[in-house]
Amino acid sequence: MNFDENEPQPVRDQRLAVERAARRAARKAAPLDLRGAHIGAAITVIALVVLGWLGKLVALGIVSGVFLLWFSAALAWTYADGDGGRHALQRAYRITFGWGDSI
Repeated sequence: MNFDENEPQPVRDQRLAVERAARRAARKAAPLDLRGAHIGAAITVIALVVLGWLGKLVALGIVSGVFLLWFSAALAWTYADGDGGRHALQRAYRITFGWGDSI
């Protein structure tokens, strides 16, 4: 995004809209690497099973609720961003559990 001080505002708005549309199209066309998200989801499931096994039902409910809320917010964000269907679900899954990449 380059800015020119002398550029009229309508021209700048139009140019920025075109740049945003190009970035959105590139993001939608790019394949998603979900390996890290699968790792994060597996760790989360293992932690939830351990919490359930130990009888920590309050902690189980809190952790489950946090991840459910996080996924719901990510899904709403991807739909608001213009994605839909399977790609929106994959992006929300990646946003929620993508922290598995750092492990």
